[in-house]
Amino acid sequence: MKVIVLGGDGFCGWATSLHLAAEGHEVTIVDNLVRRQTDVELGVQSLTPIRSIEERLAAWRETRNAPIDFVQLDVAKDYDRLEALFASIQPNAIVHFAEQRAAPYSMKSPRHKRYTVDNNVNATNAVLCAMVEAVPDAHLVHLGTMGVYGYGKSKGMTIPEGYIDATLRSHGAQADVEILYPVDPGSIYHMTKTLDQLLFLYYAKNDSLKITDLHQGIVWGTSTPETDLDERLVNRFDYDGDYGTVLNRFLMQAAIGHPLTVHGTGGQTRAFIHIRDTIQCIALALKSPPERGERVRIMNQMTETHRVRDLAALIAGLTGVPVEQLDNPRREMPENDLKVANNSLLKLGLEPTRLSQGLLSEVVEVATRYRHRCDTSKIVCSSLWVRPQAAE
Repeated sequence: MKVIVLGGDGFCGWATSLHLAAEGHEVTIVDNLVRRQTDVELGVQSLTPIRSIEERLAAWRETRNAPIDFVQLDVAKDYDRLEALFASIQPNAIVHFAEQRAAPYSMKSPRHKRYTVDNNVNATNAVLCAMVEAVPDAHLVHLGTMGVYGYGKSKGMTIPEGYIDATLRSHGAQADVEILYPVDPGSIYHMTKTLDQLLFLYYAKNDSLKITDLHQGIVWGTSTPETDLDERLVNRFDYDGDYGTVLNRFLMQAAIGHPLTVHGTGGQTRAFIHIRDTIQCIALALKSPPERGERVRIMNQMTETHRVRDLAALIAGLTGVPVEQLDNPRREMPENDLKVANNSLLKLGLEPTRLSQGLLSEVVEVATRYRHRCDTSKIVCSSLWVRPQAAE
């Protein structure tokens, strides 16, 4: 299968690209390398040393003799080149990671809010437009987020996979319909993912595109069988307050003896998935595309849920590092429950990687190995969801 991976130099994209190439697919990475520029902007590097894209790809060729092509292109801005690339390669599938992925980064300032919307929404629309013109039979697999559902209004319900049966009432009449589960984004980043859903809905209806939208939980871990083959293939390990995900941040903090930073009560319940399962889910989705004319296929890409303070207590118990509670910079409910359906991927053959002491220790070992690269001043989140008012 010919597969184009948009955003293939990033955390999920790199691991996915290697895995698909290892499975024998012809992989082309498309990336503008902006994530590397963001490291410079924020003044913080991945805890693990990331080689240049050229060195990464050379190492992969030496290791597996399964070349991955690379095209430097801005999906949101270089539409003509994107369409021409699709027409030239004629991919069977396109995996779309080419979006700014961090909620805190999206809330840093008006500039970051505008950049996140401009980049994410324009990128998705450009991909869909180019598919209509160049590869209408290709299958788009998009990495979405569980955050489109929000955290607080389920009231004990199990969150379904994208759609819900509803009864609409207006002026004495009513109709039973199936609709997208009502969205409740918690940041500008999450809001762009809800707009993606509407774009997918339209292009599937109007142009019969084949689209799979994977609503992913928080990713933890860093190593996959492919990234472990050579140190030059190592994946990102973000620990800073903008891009670091909560469990990886806890494990890094434990590795350097820094208190585990819990924001607010820590009562937020979130869905989680290991990076190894992320690549497994992408591969499974690619093997089972919807038919043209079908509705957008939405699957919840997660394996388990945990409350943040419970994770902190678990890591503290394993490592002896204390927990420190900080003010919560986000505007969110202090406590929430979360029950999530994920039957679709399980039926496709997903074998979940559960939270285990062994895997937690593996991440701590990686963090310990590179602890000298940690800048402790970047650990605490500085992005605020509500801007402070100027004093009168």
